[in-house]
Amino acid sequence: MKRFLKVRSLTNLLLQYSERLIEGVVIALIWANTNYISLQQFLHWSPFGSPFGPNHPINFHFFINEIFMVFFFGIATQEIVQACLPGGALNPMKKAMNPLISTVGGVIGPVCVYFIFIKLTGHLDLARGWAVPTATDIALAWLVARLAFGEGHPAIPFLLLLAILDDGIGLAIIAIFYPDPSHPVQPVYLFLVLAGILLAWQFRKKQVCSFWPYILIGGTMSWFGLYKAHLHPALALVPIIPFVPSITPLHNALNSFQAFFKKPVDIGLFGFGLANAGVPFSSIGPATWAVLLSLVIGKTLGITLFSMAAVKVGFSLPTGMRPKDLLVAAMTAGLGMTVALFLAGVAFSDLPTQESAKMGALLSIGMVIPVIIVAKFLKIKKTE
Repeated sequence: MKRFLKVRSLTNLLLQYSERLIEGVVIALIWANTNYISLQQFLHWSPFGSPFGPNHPINFHFFINEIFMVFFFGIATQEIVQACLPGGALNPMKKAMNPLISTVGGVIGPVCVYFIFIKLTGHLDLARGWAVPTATDIALAWLVARLAFGEGHPAIPFLLLLAILDDGIGLAIIAIFYPDPSHPVQPVYLFLVLAGILLAWQFRKKQVCSFWPYILIGGTMSWFGLYKAHLHPALALVPIIPFVPSITPLHNALNSFQAFFKKPVDIGLFGFGLANAGVPFSSIGPATWAVLLSLVIGKTLGITLFSMAAVKVGFSLPTGMRPKDLLVAAMTAGLGMTVALFLAGVAFSDLPTQESAKMGALLSIGMVIPVIIVAKFLKIKKTE
């Protein structure tokens, strides 16, 4: 009976955090490897024409990557903001120093491995994809960490905090390093983004309790500003969410935003998987191995070494977390999916290289097996 309850608990966890994304990925892979042309026709067919210009029809791919992902990144930003509030994992700052320093290692490590790989193999043309392996999939990492550690282990909040932070770095990387190469940046339109931010600040100043004005007015202005500036409009809510009040006379508007959009985003991740993971297995190439090895080796080494260095200078691991727990958590951070797929889509303009890089992110799911094996070998003590 106890084993049955554990299986049911795991199944519920999978349903809650990862099932939709995995379903979309599986269907996209099957579709791409049985009828790739029809998948592309589906993703890029549009009944609406191109109201935003000839190169931007409103099709399924556009809707998912340019509109739906606004809310995904909005929720990711909300998690970071919440963690900075009193009582959050990043407040006071000293509590977050070890995972914060580890996050730096979790970005630098994969980038170093990536450049070492392309230097050794002579594929310097792949240099633009250096950022693809810097992100950790929050949902999958959480699921695998629960498998390895149980439910109450201190390694789990450590890993989640790290994943949220390096996904936040991923957002910044997209904005700074990956503007649309076929459309030069038009900085003048960033005044629309600034106007959206100022409106959000005014709403906050006037104690507007609902999150809707922030999203519909400030967020829309920010979206059009980024879009017209030829930056990635999926980041539209990133500068707006920090102004949504967390404590109001009536309710927590920031939590209300998360509660309202969490379920649609979970379901919408099916569409994200379908729109971005349709990669033929024939796409495996140098970019695949560059991304995969950077995630598997770079994340593990970077996080472990930087965390232990933080311990040496006085920033200890969370209470109850041991070095062997750190190793398993660092390996788990090598699961790159959601943001890694998004980064692969914007890092490379040519489709074959883009799909090859995406395959590396997809294959990182295989880290589940070594994580569980190492956790068993090291006799990681699970908590219930």
